[in-house]
Amino acid sequence: MVACFSRSGNTRVVAGLIHRSMPSDLFQVEPAIDYPADYLETVAKARQERDDGVEPALRTRIVDIDRYDTVYLGFPIWGETAPPIIRSLLSQHDMSGKTIVPFITHGGYGVGSSLRVLARHAPNARILEAFVMQADQERKTMESVNAWLATPHTAR
Repeated sequence: MVACFSRSGNTRVVAGLIHRSMPSDLFQVEPAIDYPADYLETVAKARQERDDGVEPALRTRIVDIDRYDTVYLGFPIWGETAPPIIRSLLSQHDMSGKTIVPFITHGGYGVGSSLRVLARHAPNARILEAFVMQADQERKTMESVNAWLATPHTAR
């Protein structure tokens, strides 16, 4: 099983590559209520969820999780940790005896406390070394466009 949560698509690309490289099912982790389309609003909501210990409801659950021995689990780093929806996924699915292979994208600050989150929410799973990749296009794009918009424009 390859399961991933991806807001901007970076983590989804990695999930697709993993999925195409081996026989596997693909599961898209999605919250029951979408995060805001605006990047900064999403950051604020995720920070509030993290600080309040909220585990947002899942749109769907993995059907028959027992048939999977290994779960490749992908997510971006939000606020120096795993997104709250990943805590929800792990809390609502018994990962006992399973091998979890994390693949993590981040915007330049590393994995933060995300591996501790996995260990805490899947205590009876075997967690292998994570694949970690910096993939901060969304933040860089936003900063570049905002900088461009803040400069005076001249006619040609």
